[in-house]
Amino acid sequence: MEFLWRQNANLVMVNGTATRQEKAMLYLTRKVGESVMLNENVEVTVVAVRGRTVKLGFVFPPEVSVMRREIYDRIQEENRAAAAMTGTLVDELRDKGK
Repeated sequence: MEFLWRQNANLVMVNGTATRQEKAMLYLTRKVGESVMLNENVEVTVVAVRGRTVKLGFVFPPEVSVMRREIYDRIQEENRAAAAMTGTLVDELRDKGK
């Protein structure tokens, strides 16, 4: 098994302030049928490779959430928009009560 570590630096917002967050990315070379364990309860297996597409299989307990990154990002974006709207709505209702 080959592997490579790469450092990623991301900016994240913490209490309205941009903060630099260091993350490490591990690159692994796996063949069809080979797996990787995450912690002790998640197994990721390479099921198939067709051209530039890799099919992965996941075995995980029910309390673990697994979703495609683009879906996760969309949910986070919608949550931020809803939170911002809720604050604005509360302010509007408060102003109407004055």
